[in-house]
Formats: sequence, C-alpha cells, structure tokens
Amino acid sequence: MGVEVPLHELLLDVGVGVAKGAKVEPPADDEWGLLRLGALTSGEFTASQAKRLMTWDPAYPRLEVRAGDVLMVRVNGAQSLVGASCVAKHVRPRLVLSDLMYRLVPDSERLNADFLGLMLASGRVRRQIRRGMRGTSGQFQLPQAEVKKLQVPLFPLPEQRDIVAAHEAFERRIGALERELAKVGIAESALSADVLRQVGAAGPRLDSVATVAAGVTLGSEPVGDGTIELPYLRVANVLDGRIDTTDVKTVRIVKTHYERYALRKGDLLLTEGGDLDKLGRGAVWDGRIDECLHQNHVFRVRCGEQMLPDFLALYTASPEGRAYFQRVGKQTTNLASINSTQVKQMPVPVPPVEEQRRLLGPVHAARERAAVLRRQIAKLRTIQQGVIEDLLSGQTRVNRT
Repeated sequence: MGVEVPLHELLLDVGVGVAKGAKVEPPADDEWGLLRLGALTSGEFTASQAKRLMTWDPAYPRLEVRAGDVLMVRVNGAQSLVGASCVAKHVRPRLVLSDLMYRLVPDSERLNADFLGLMLASGRVRRQIRRGMRGTSGQFQLPQAEVKKLQVPLFPLPEQRDIVAAHEAFERRIGALERELAKVGIAESALSADVLRQVGAAGPRLDSVATVAAGVTLGSEPVGDGTIELPYLRVANVLDGRIDTTDVKTVRIVKTHYERYALRKGDLLLTEGGDLDKLGRGAVWDGRIDECLHQNHVFRVRCGEQMLPDFLALYTASPEGRAYFQRVGKQTTNLASINSTQVKQMPVPVPPVEEQRRLLGPVHAARERAAVLRRQIAKLRTIQQGVIEDLLSGQTRVNRT
C-alpha cells in the first residue's frame, strides 16, 4: 500500500457545527437554514435537507457550508451512518453546519477534497471508524480525536486526481443508465394509465375475485417445541411497486398457524398505512424467500382465477385505487390506516383474464427493460467499488495511456 499517515497531517481543520433550534420546514431562499443529517447520508450531498433557523447567531457565516466542503456525520442512532461522508456540491447560500456533523478541511497542497471523500468511504477507513465509535444512550458518536488519527494512504496529488477521475468515469456511465431507467419508468407509468383507460370503471368488490388476510401480530411470541421462527415482511419491506428484502426480520409462530400467515409467489401485498404515502402501497411477492410470512400491518391479497395479481396491483397503485384508499382510510394529522374490510370492499375492474394478460404485455416489457437496467447499474456499482478499493489500497494504479 505504501506510506500511511494520520489524517490530521493532511487536514487544516476538523470543525463542528452549532446546536440551534430550527423549524421543521425548509428555509426560504433568503433565510438561514440548519443542515439535516439526511443531506449527508444518501450518498450524495442534498442541499434541500435543511431546517429553517429561528434566530440569528454571529457564528453562522463562519459555519456556512460551501461547495467543496467535506462533511461527515458525527453522531447518529444508527452505527452504519456514523462517519458517513460526502463532498458538498450544488450548495445553496446560507446553509449552516449542524453540531451533528464535522467539516473536514483538507490541506489543498497535499490532499484533494474529492479524493478525501472517496477515502473516507473506503472499507479500510470505515473499519477504523467503527473501532473508534463510542455509544451512549442509544446514540453512537465518533470523537474528533478518532477522526484525526485515522490512518490513511498518502498519494501524490496527481495520483489522487487520477483516482477521482476513474471514479467519476464510472459515475458518468451509471448516471446515463439511471437517466435511461427514469425514462423507462415514465413510459411504464404512461402504459399503465393507458391500460386502465381501456378497461373503464371499476366493477365488483375485490373480495369477489381474491381473498384478503392480515398477518402475524407481534408481541407475545409463543415458545416451545411446537413453534418455528421464520422471516416476515413489514411495512418497511413493502414499497411502491417492489419488495425490499435487504432488512428482513424474523418472528416465531405456532407451526399449525403457518398456512394462515404464509406468503405464496403471486400474492399482492398492501400496507395498512402509517404515513399518508404508505396507505395502500403495494407490490406483488415474487417468492424470493422460502417460507416467508407477513406482519399484521401488511395485507395479503391472493387472487383467484378471474384476476391476475399484476393487473390488480396496477389498479391499486393507480390514481383511482389510491383515491379509494384515501377516501375510506381513517386519517389523523400525519397518519392514515385502512382495515381488511375496506380492502375487501374496494371496487375493482375485472376484464377477462386473457384481456388482462394482453393489456399487461407492454407494461411487462417496460418492467423487464427496467430490471435489465437495474442489474447493469448494480453490476457497475460493484465493479466501481472494487476498482476504487484496489486503487486506494495501492494494489493497482490508474493507466494513463
């Protein structure tokens, strides 16, 4: 790998922001705002993640975030987010650094800011960050002293810029694929809307063509020889049009209750509610996990012979379907919920199955194209990570020819 040095030898400063009361709403263009942690944790700097500051402080100009700043999460309830960093780009004026984050100021004669951002995200540095973390009262923090003593590789500035250029070349290719994916998504939405225009108004109740069931209620889980522990899907796993299985919990149930809560490939999952945008949100289960259950806040809709799951999912996700859930759901200020009876009573269009299959053809083609693009993006991300890790470790060098 070559020479390693403590990070503080390559920095001019490690600064921390201010703790100030702020409104939930974002600041207007002419107002000062306090940067949220969400601005740092998405992988890219997001200037819109800010809260309106209520009072003036003379320290604000000194703590104003500027383009090129390297920002790092100082404290968070999730260990994986502590030390998350990004280089601030596309910054709006009058954004102030919060006390939950650091600003790392590199010595420009020895350290490139974009290179520092890559280095802080590398596996080697992340492992050091985890070792240096401290935990108190459910919060994890990275002390300033631990940041300064991080051991990092020392590269000449031209080589640092070469590594940044290699990273940016991957980003350009990935960005082009993501733009194409967005266009396919727009096309799919248009095709879906066209399908629903062709079938016309909703007809019979949903429970005439499908069965609706709630899932496992968490709490007092059974114990003993007659029980089994299995994965289950929560509201957090059921997104709009897809199922996310990156974080699946397990639950213990009585063995004889398995069929009551078990999922089958082709089941449509609809969320009971929570935040307003989660009301009736759903996707079709593809069976990627054997013997998987669902929580009571996720309804399982199992279609009969008259209804294709993908066609029903198309309708429940449509403006008409969402309008039904909004109309019948029980709402408070920020929360909403629906019950199984309301799901069962939902009027749905039921054209002949062959007609459903024909109408879904173009939609499926768009989804297949989107799936190909997502796989290409994921593959490039994996290759990018491996290449940059090798470059940062010194195992390979950028070929300038």
